[in-house]
Amino acid sequence: MNPAASQNYLKMRVLTATPEQLQLMLFDGAIRFAEQARIGLEKKEFDTSYAMISKVQKILTELTCGLKHEIAPDLCKKLAGLYNYAYRRLIDANLQHDIPAINDAIDILKYQRETWALLMDKLGKTKAAAAATRLDMPAPDGRMEASISMQG
Repeated sequence: MNPAASQNYLKMRVLTATPEQLQLMLFDGAIRFAEQARIGLEKKEFDTSYAMISKVQKILTELTCGLKHEIAPDLCKKLAGLYNYAYRRLIDANLQHDIPAINDAIDILKYQRETWALLMDKLGKTKAAAAATRLDMPAPDGRMEASISMQG
C-alpha cells in the first residue's frame, strides 16, 4: 500500500472509531513505538530510540489525561500511577540506554492493552445482549416451525 493511501486509511479508521477503539489504538501505537525504540537501543541508534520513546511518552500522557477521576477515582489513581511508572522507565531507557527499562514499559503497555481488549469484548457482548432484548420479534408459531425443515 502506498504511503498516501495508508495515511488516508488510518485517518478514516481514527475518525470512525469508537472511544473504546481509540483507546485500543493508543495502546497499539505505544507498543509499536516502544518496540521500535528497543530495536534502536539494541542497535545503538539513539536518535531513533529517542524519537520513538518520545512518541510513547506522548501517548502515555494522553492516556493519563484521558482518565476520568470523577467517575472512578480509585481506579484512575491506580492507572495514573501505572502510566507514570511506565513513563519513568522510558526516561531511564532514554537517558541510560537501558533495555530492561524499556522492556518494563513494554510489558506494562501489553498488559494494559490485553486488559482493555478483554474489557471491550465483554462490553461488546453486554451491548449485544441488551440490543437483543430490545428486538420486537414475534414468538414462533406452528406455521413457522412446520416450514423449517432440518433435513434440507
